[in-house]
Amino acid sequence: MEQTKFSLNDFLAETSQQDHGGGFFELEQARLLEINLDGSPTHGTVWTKMGSMIAYNGNVQFEREGIAEHGLGKMFKKAFTGEGARLTKAVGTGKVYLADAGKKITVLQLNGESLFVNGNDVLAFEMSLQWDINMMRKIGAMLGGGLFNVKFEGSGLVALTTHYDPLTLRVEPGQEIFTDPNATIAWSGNLAPDFKTDIQLKSFFGRGSGESIQMKFVGGNGPGFVVVQPFEEVYMAQGAL
Repeated sequence: MEQTKFSLNDFLAETSQQDHGGGFFELEQARLLEINLDGSPTHGTVWTKMGSMIAYNGNVQFEREGIAEHGLGKMFKKAFTGEGARLTKAVGTGKVYLADAGKKITVLQLNGESLFVNGNDVLAFEMSLQWDINMMRKIGAMLGGGLFNVKFEGSGLVALTTHYDPLTLRVEPGQEIFTDPNATIAWSGNLAPDFKTDIQLKSFFGRGSGESIQMKFVGGNGPGFVVVQPFEEVYMAQGAL
């Protein structure tokens, strides 16, 4: 049985911050990420999801993402989608602690691979990664919500969040996998999802039903994968930057 009563000393020992030697991105707990900024050109700056900082120490400044900081292309995409991966840049020396609504955090090391991540599930990423916003206009029009994704390429760390434990489904060449858009977290860069509308389910549940609209992943050149969570997340447009 899980312990529910602690002496003060026991509580402090149980919950105190611990240095695990995990490097730049370190999972302090399953739902709390520690970022160790050292002031260097490589590890002195990090992009974080706006509003995700819950604590920090040291000499750290937080800078809101500039309107045209990533180029006019990304700026126009954000304005068009009306949502955008809103970012804050943490700069300096110290420890920054991030969390997002109690969601579970996974840290991935990309080594030259490419990965699509649902924009709402991006918690933090290294400056060394190349990234771009991919607007999913068709699915956005169907759901009437703010579904978009971010494509990461190159080498570096990216932290993503899920409600509960994620499940990865392999997509082999010639194979088809269908997922609920509201439960789809990420997929490999070699996959380009299409969308399927189930007319019978749409008529039965109504236009707003997630079950009537599915993401379709088809394996092409080489195996791929898609990551889902056991939770249907509702995405709301947040307004352009």
